[in-house]
Amino acid sequence: MKLQWFRNKQNHMLGKLVVAILLMGFALRLVFFRSTRLSPILEATPIAKKSVLPISNLPVSVLPISNPPIPVLPISNTAVPVLPIPNPPALVPVQENEDQVPPNEKCDLLNGDWIPNPSGPTYTNRSCSLIESHQNCINNGRPDTGYMYWRWNPRNCELPPFDPERFLVMMRDKTWALIGDSISRNHVQSMLCMLSTVEQGVEVYHDEEYRSKRWNFPSYNFTISVIWSPFLVKADIFEDFNGVSTSEVELYLDKLDKKWIDQYQNLDYMIISSGKWFLKTAIYHENDTVLGCHGCSKGNLTDLAFDFAYRKSLHSVLDFIVSSNHKGLIFFRTSTPDHFDNGEWSSGGTCPRTAPVKEGEIELKDLHTYLRKVELDEFEKAASKASENGVNLKLLDLTMLSLLRPDGHPGPYREFHPFAKDKNATVQNDCLHWCLPGPIDSWNDVIMEMVVNG
Repeated sequence: MKLQWFRNKQNHMLGKLVVAILLMGFALRLVFFRSTRLSPILEATPIAKKSVLPISNLPVSVLPISNPPIPVLPISNTAVPVLPIPNPPALVPVQENEDQVPPNEKCDLLNGDWIPNPSGPTYTNRSCSLIESHQNCINNGRPDTGYMYWRWNPRNCELPPFDPERFLVMMRDKTWALIGDSISRNHVQSMLCMLSTVEQGVEVYHDEEYRSKRWNFPSYNFTISVIWSPFLVKADIFEDFNGVSTSEVELYLDKLDKKWIDQYQNLDYMIISSGKWFLKTAIYHENDTVLGCHGCSKGNLTDLAFDFAYRKSLHSVLDFIVSSNHKGLIFFRTSTPDHFDNGEWSSGGTCPRTAPVKEGEIELKDLHTYLRKVELDEFEKAASKASENGVNLKLLDLTMLSLLRPDGHPGPYREFHPFAKDKNATVQNDCLHWCLPGPIDSWNDVIMEMVVNG
């Protein structure tokens, strides 16, 4: 009996001992927990809010320790700490309209150089079915491709590449027209090919000669046209698609071409241009009277220089525009130079270069210099009146930019494989129009920047 009592007593004492040990352990854990709590300053800044305190308000014990220490700066209007970066890396996104030059400097998009562009064009002659055969240089057998791997780079600012998706979004429910001669047709094909990387334009109209056309982009209700009007004023032209004339052009210097003025007020954006067609033999009319003739063999008409008609025609066109109360945006594009060497279109001229040139390595021909002078003179006269009347008229001077690309023309490859049968064949060279893809695509980079940022 005593033995049993002793064993019960022993078990009872052992139980108390276990309980005592557990209580002591709990007490020690509580003391340890209290000694390792976060400092009051850090506790007051919940991690979920990611607030950043100025360095001066942090206790020394919680300053970041590194070698050397990197300060964390307070950022206004945001709760995310950012480390200072002297020069953002190339992949840091930049706001779309962020200025690329100091605010006191004006960005001259047309003063620059052609620089290598390893990524090349955004489309090919296979991906775009709208390239006219005479400008489809790769399909026609042009052996070199280097002319496609350059881009225009202004010297004092950045020129973003043409963004077809953004362009279409901006142009939702809008209408564009390129008005002029075959260079305008060449240009509209470039625009259509670049836009086709987002959506294919659907042809909805063409005239009898397929010279004026219209395309629609259904997803954006965007319409773009090319309007064939090489003189911009009324003209009776007697020649075929290859430029073979049967009679002199009858040119009415004071009457605008209805093909474009009848659509004028319904167009939101226009690119208007003219130029070399005024070199053609023509009889000039004004006030329903024959004034004279350029290059005619008719001895009873006064011989007048082409610039007489070009200046009068441009004056009529620009005066109409600046007095029109038009609320869209109108570009007046200067004429672009050709690059015929050792002759002209009809006298065996060629353009064999395969790379761009730099400013100073090539000169503008006297003819192009004079055309451009007439264009700039007439634009300057019209610009002040346009400003007074609230008409948004802009100069698109692509002459010098284009001058530096003698390599960008079809040359002999305006026809399909011209040397397939005879390597020494004499063929017609085209050193006026542009291969597609080619340098003319960079015109769209400039135009989009002018539309977006003015």
